[in-house]
Amino acid sequence: MLSLLSKPARQLTVAFAITAATVTGLTFYQGGARAQTEAGTPPPPTVMVTQLEQQQIRTWASFSGRLAPVASAQIKPLVGGTIQQVNFHDGQQVERGQALFLIDPRPHQAALARAEAQLTAAQSRLALARHELERARQLLTDKLISQSLFDAARNEAQIAEAAVAEAQASSLQAELNLEYAHISAPVSGRISRAELTVGNVVEAGPNAPILASIVANDRLYAEFDVDEQTFIHFVRATEDPQTMPVELTLASDKSVIYEGKLHAFDNRLNTETGTIRARAIFENIDGALTTGMFAEVRLGAPQLSQALIVPERAIGTNQNKKFVLVVDADNTARYREVNLGKQWRGQRIIDGGLNAGDRVIVGGLSHVRPDTPVTPQPAAPANSVAASL
Repeated sequence: MLSLLSKPARQLTVAFAITAATVTGLTFYQGGARAQTEAGTPPPPTVMVTQLEQQQIRTWASFSGRLAPVASAQIKPLVGGTIQQVNFHDGQQVERGQALFLIDPRPHQAALARAEAQLTAAQSRLALARHELERARQLLTDKLISQSLFDAARNEAQIAEAAVAEAQASSLQAELNLEYAHISAPVSGRISRAELTVGNVVEAGPNAPILASIVANDRLYAEFDVDEQTFIHFVRATEDPQTMPVELTLASDKSVIYEGKLHAFDNRLNTETGTIRARAIFENIDGALTTGMFAEVRLGAPQLSQALIVPERAIGTNQNKKFVLVVDADNTARYREVNLGKQWRGQRIIDGGLNAGDRVIVGGLSHVRPDTPVTPQPAAPANSVAASL
């Protein structure tokens, strides 16, 4: 067909074809390059963020401690004799005033009867001496006896009064000894086994044997050592340290939390350890607490405070520095160095480096680098703060 066209027409047709081919090729090249660019640039990674807000929290400090009884007693005989009765079972719960042991009371009953008889005799002698004194006083008034005879009568009356007082003391002691033969529980609690049983002879005094021991188990102390810094911080925050809340969990079972109150701090700091001894008191609500158990004690600040809190998983380490990644207004991850405070309920208090309203990345950190775009999504809300106070 080209041969039928004139030469100028053939030249124009060839030029048009070359131009069309060039445009088509360029269009194909640009489309392919654009497709390759779009396929090689992944979208910004999705991250989970939490927006910081000031929260009211109570800070806690944890310590290790041991349980000790609020009241305990070792039962020793106050009089000698033969044990006639043991009125309890090993490990029994006893109440204050409950009969425990009976030491043969007959010798003490006889001693009491003798003391009462001596008292009666002394009272009789006193009555006679007073009567003689009155007669002597009348005779002295009538000048029928000398002053020396009157003085002797008065002296006899005074001796008789002293004898009555002595007899009364002896009678009281004999009565007490008879009472001591009946041994009862001085406190309520759980009693140990009987160390001596019926038929054994016991003696009173400094070397008297321990018959049994009682430990009160309705309430117990948790004794623990508080470091100097925590002691100063908490005590300065309140006028009454007993208002500080205290929680206890057993080392072998953390499923039950016992709530108590601070009983007292010791009156001096241990210079060797830099700690001060503290006591908290707890009700044995389920009967599981026993003297000597190892426990974890958490001492709470007396007042609530405002704080910014982030999860531990959001915090990274850069040599000796701590940092988090925050998302700015342009949805770009930014490096932010932070100062960490105390741990709180599995999270961390931030003392510096962040402000309320900052969006902190808490999930998807492995796919993020500082100064790179991200797609933020709100993280699932944490547990209610009120439930954790």
